[in-house]
Amino acid sequence: MAKIATAERVSRDASDNFVFQRSLLAYHAAAERIEGEVLEIGTGAGYGVEVVAPRASHFVTVDKHVPERGFADMERVVFQQAVVPPLCFASNSFDCVISFQVIEHIRRDREFVREVRRVLRPGGRFVLTTPNAPMSLTRNPWHVREYTAGQLRNLLECEFAGVEALGVFGNEKVMEYYEKNRRSVERITRFDLLDLQHRLPRKLLQLPYDLLNRLNRRRLLRTDGELTRSITMDDYRIGPVSDTCFDLFYVARK
Repeated sequence: MAKIATAERVSRDASDNFVFQRSLLAYHAAAERIEGEVLEIGTGAGYGVEVVAPRASHFVTVDKHVPERGFADMERVVFQQAVVPPLCFASNSFDCVISFQVIEHIRRDREFVREVRRVLRPGGRFVLTTPNAPMSLTRNPWHVREYTAGQLRNLLECEFAGVEALGVFGNEKVMEYYEKNRRSVERITRFDLLDLQHRLPRKLLQLPYDLLNRLNRRRLLRTDGELTRSITMDDYRIGPVSDTCFDLFYVARK
């Protein structure tokens, strides 16, 4: 991604709250599942590091872009700027690898998964999230692809001995916001009579998508700020995967 300011980079801005709280839950759920030396692929804005890093004996986080916040004040945390794949680490280097909302951006996803397996020690765990394709409201041109539950399982099972397939679900409050968002997106996409969102190259659509996505989130905040702001991490839960989860939350074991 060319700019960290893109709507793909979830922030603490109130208009992002629906997505931010969902992302935060993933970090807390991962913190319960990791230990030892941990690699994070996709630092993003860096807000998840403070959740996960304290559970690790050593924490390395990598990203294509340097985050605005530094980690000099955090013990045992190291940031490295890198484009993946490949991963610039020796084989059998980490006990756990986590990667949230990254794999959908990577063209060589099989190589990415293979590299994660390589740097994991025997018995190590790979915890990742990615959008659940059936719940996407429109094409996201920042994503190379989106996965169904079965597609992601098949990809991981090619390299890992075991895969636990979970998903991130929302309660009634979350679903109310989702429904309002769905109707709002439909109002925008009804003007796309030629279905250009699926016909044009991704790169041509990224800037318009970013602009409309940001405007839509802010409109929802303006028209129903109480609902938007009231969503918390506790309004989401992790459960067995299904087509109605917002994100796929998978744990693969080497």
